[in-house]
Formats: sequence, C-alpha cells, structure tokens
Amino acid sequence: MTHVEDELTSQPECWTRAASEAEGHAGALPAPGERVAIVGCGTSYFMAQSAAALREGAGQGETDAFAASEFPQRRSYDRVVALTRSGTTTEVLELLGQLKGRTRTTAVTADPRTPVMTAADDVVVLDYADERSVVQTRFATTALTLLRAHLGLHPGSAVTDARAALADPLPEGLVQCTQFTFLGRGWTVGLANEAGLKMREAALAWTEAYPAMEYRHGPISVTTRSTATWMLGEAPDGLAEQVRGTGALWVEGGLDPLAELVRAQRLAVAVAAARGLDPDRPRHLTRSVILAGAQE
Repeated sequence: MTHVEDELTSQPECWTRAASEAEGHAGALPAPGERVAIVGCGTSYFMAQSAAALREGAGQGETDAFAASEFPQRRSYDRVVALTRSGTTTEVLELLGQLKGRTRTTAVTADPRTPVMTAADDVVVLDYADERSVVQTRFATTALTLLRAHLGLHPGSAVTDARAALADPLPEGLVQCTQFTFLGRGWTVGLANEAGLKMREAALAWTEAYPAMEYRHGPISVTTRSTATWMLGEAPDGLAEQVRGTGALWVEGGLDPLAELVRAQRLAVAVAAARGLDPDRPRHLTRSVILAGAQE
C-alpha cells in the first residue's frame, strides 16, 4: 500500500477527532461577525475556497479565499486563517510575516516543529492528520472538517459517507476514461478544484474543474465518450441528461460532498495504478514548496 492510500483510508477517524475537538479550538478560529480571509497554496487554497463559501453562506461574516501569493494587501480583515500542512511553505510564511502586528492570524498546520508556530498569532495543530505523501488527502479534508464543525455544519452522516466512499466500488468504466471533469456548486466548487488537482498530481490525468452552471458555457464542448463528468453535490436541473447526451460517463455525487472527494482521491490512485505510476512520487512535486532565497 502506498503512503497516499494508507492516509486517505484513515480519513473517517481523522474527521471524527477534528469534529470532536472543534469547540476546544474556538478561540483560535473566526468568531461570528469577523471579516475573514482564508489562504493557502495548492490543495490548501482549494480547501480555503470551500471553507470561505461555507462560512459566508452560514451568515457568519464576509469571508474571502486567496492563494497566499495573491493576498490583496490593501484589504482590511479582522482575521486571516492560513492552512498549511507543512508549516514551511514560503508564500504562507511571508504573508504571515507581513500581517504580523496589524491583522490577527491563525495557522492550521500538521507539524508543530515548523516556523509557522511562531509566525501566526494563533495555531491549531492537527498532527494526527499529518502525512508522509507529497499528495495531500487527509490533512486537507480534516482541516475542512474542523472548520465545518466550528460553523456547526459538520453532519453526522459525513463520516458514515466517508466509510462508504472507501468501501464501495468505483463506477464501472470510470478508471478507463481519458478525461475527467469535476463540477461543484457553492462550497463544493473548491472540492471540485481539489478533485481535479488530485488526478493531475497522482495520475497525470487530463482533468478540469468548473462551477456546474459554467460547464455548459464552453467546457462541455470537449466532452466525449471517453470523458467522466463527476458532480460533487446536487446537480443543476437537466445537466445530467445533457452530459449523458454527449456520450460521457455521468457520475452522480450522492454522498456528502467531502466524502465524494474521498472517492475522487481513490480514483486518482486507481488511475495511477492503471497507468503504471507511483502516486507517492508525483512528477516535479515536493511535499512543501520552499522558494530559493526565502527565509524558512
């Protein structure tokens, strides 16, 4: 079993622990009414997109999501939350340094032995969700589970659905597809982006991701009989029929959307295996991006 397989199968237990500990971290996480930005890089940026949409949708306060390198310095926030598995990513540490003393910051990390521990004002450590794999799975979904639970939006069915996502077979013919498109709405747009990234990282697959309503505004034109189109969450009326009309394989996301992401992680590993690739050694990637010349 690869590291990524081992780590993705442990997610139900990680989610259970994160949800149970959310109340204890309340002081470090955004309070209702705060104006908040959530930042990250790569996978963490897509989790930030989902968390921001959930928080604002719940009426907790205006919430934006940014890649750490694209944070708008002229905007004013009550708190900036940084998601960083490694605690060493250059762009995140630089941003936290720039915000020091003028904006309250919180870091959610997996490693308490890294520079982020002193770079942020508040820190939440999810060391039980740390990973050996370059490809993120459980840290990302556990961090999002923590934030969902903090908002009171973590359903009891999520863990049960995650177990089903790990146990149930993938749809017939899915692994043999040559193009994969993931769709989301609202908070699941970030999940769709992340599902696409997993497929590219682990399996070098031709993968795209879009808001579901935008899919018909151009991207559907490249859909063929070798395409799988996967909806994370509830699909817009008529979209499934339109996709099936192209000859593509339509995958209905019937589980909790975060559990659907677990299924997509499994797909990435399965496609990698079918193509003779090692998902623990993604091409040109390292576990943390530390830019040359930057201070760690």
